[in-house]
Amino acid sequence: MDLKILPLENLKPRIEDETKLDFGKQFTDRMFVMNYRTGQGWHDARIQPYQSFSLDPAAMVLHYAQEIFEGLKAFRRPDGQIALFRPLDNFRRFNHGARRMCMPEIDEAFMLQSLKELIRLDADWVPRAEGTSLYIRPAMIASEPMLGVRPADEYLCYIIACPVGAYYKGGLAPVKIWISDHYVRAAHGGTGEVKTGGNYAASLFAAREAASKGYDQVLWLDAKDKKYVEEVGSMNICFLYDGKLVTSPLKGTILDGITRRSVLTLAREMGLTVEERAMTIEEIFAGAESGRMTEAFGTGTAVVISPVGQFTYQDRTVKLGDGQTTGEVTQKLYDTLSGIQYGRLPDTHGWVELL
Repeated sequence: MDLKILPLENLKPRIEDETKLDFGKQFTDRMFVMNYRTGQGWHDARIQPYQSFSLDPAAMVLHYAQEIFEGLKAFRRPDGQIALFRPLDNFRRFNHGARRMCMPEIDEAFMLQSLKELIRLDADWVPRAEGTSLYIRPAMIASEPMLGVRPADEYLCYIIACPVGAYYKGGLAPVKIWISDHYVRAAHGGTGEVKTGGNYAASLFAAREAASKGYDQVLWLDAKDKKYVEEVGSMNICFLYDGKLVTSPLKGTILDGITRRSVLTLAREMGLTVEERAMTIEEIFAGAESGRMTEAFGTGTAVVISPVGQFTYQDRTVKLGDGQTTGEVTQKLYDTLSGIQYGRLPDTHGWVELL
């Protein structure tokens, strides 16, 4: 399939002060789009000016939530080069989600080529300030106008991008976690391992309740027993327990995070033993109180690594250390991973794609 480059007539105004960039509010000049129709396949791939879509009110995505997306970043390196971090892994996960949601798969190599061309054309949008990046959102939606519960016959696949500021403007800051004993994010056999909008919509009510109580994130428990740790907000979570790095296993209810994969690899290289097993609420509280659990952190594209300072469950609260200091292992993993992404440290894994 050929990739068409459509002309761009007007450039958008940009935020000149990169310290004032907000997440997901300003988008680049261009976007990638292609269409799918059953019997025809993917067609009409193009990079066009960023603009609104025209969707029929009966578009199936609006009624039956047939939709997937990804999130990755482009980084400006000290020498001015632009780097993508593990983009092919994102498109592979995109296809995994497409299969689960009965949507057509994409050509991963073509999508990577198209993404690179989009970023080259919009290279001036990749910010230069310390800790900033260009957040990239590939997505697919069911566009067929049809009020019937079945997989759609028409789809839109697109990529948009937005410059984002440093997540931690004053350095890593431990967050306070509220553990929900009522709401659940996903159950076995569901779509918890897929980046689909319904999973995130299901999390909003509990997240709002946590925020109203003064907490930063929700820690989700398993749907069956409501005692085993799964994810935190939109992040995977890791614990430093008895000197080992412990994280929830991939059993279909949590996302196979690309940052999670990277952190586990780096932890092993640091000499840490990695255990993928479900921890219980009691282990968290007993471990923090006895000193067996010394650190905890979330992992995700937006934050890279987010240290945890405090857990609250029902009427119990426990802190890790003083609740305000980032642990040594957490800091080292953050520095190493972000160093690879921004080109301050060598990439020995082939994770970085330079434009």
